[in-house]
Amino acid sequence: MIVEDESIVAMEIEEQLLQMGHEPVGVCATADEAVAMAIRETVDVILMDIELLEGSGIDAARRIREQREIPVIYLTAYMDESTIEKAVATDPAAYLTKPYNIPELKAAIRIALKNSFVSDDTSEAVIHLDDEFSFDHERMELTLRGESLHLTRKEKKLLKLFLDHPNTLVSNSTIEHTIWPDEPVSDNTRRVLMSRLRNKLKHKFIETSVMEGYVFHKEGE
Repeated sequence: MIVEDESIVAMEIEEQLLQMGHEPVGVCATADEAVAMAIRETVDVILMDIELLEGSGIDAARRIREQREIPVIYLTAYMDESTIEKAVATDPAAYLTKPYNIPELKAAIRIALKNSFVSDDTSEAVIHLDDEFSFDHERMELTLRGESLHLTRKEKKLLKLFLDHPNTLVSNSTIEHTIWPDEPVSDNTRRVLMSRLRNKLKHKFIETSVMEGYVFHKEGE
């Protein structure tokens, strides 16, 4: 997730992330927008500007940390001791000063992702679904016999939702609230997304509980 109030700079960061193979979740220009998106979306790392049009990136990071453990990388031109001290208090994954270079940003993101998943005792970085399929939480990547399969953003969010709640009924309302938090969704829209993910999983794992939701079964569980 990118938090940057200068649109041109935000576009440059988006392009840099895409070149690295990462998928930007969205761009925010204010602290309130950043907090709302971090809570609403599935976010692995936040690239946070400190001086925003409305509010402070440091304040946004503090508010986000109160609700979710998402690593924050500060991208800023500020190097004064007061700002650094306030930023350090939020326990950021990195503090890069503008203009930073691409290798620096790439290394910071890799470290942030690795530390995030290592510290999460509830999940493994790579989950083996069966002898064919695996899912890499760090890369948000589904593979079939070692070959990467393309998933849309919504398909990734849906698969991650299932993997966060294996062998448990995930209700239709939970799916709709997670994938489409700010818009009404028809049953048909949900079914189409489910059908697309099922096709990519070769119709394995996902069991339908009629009128209630779905259960995701891993091999051997």
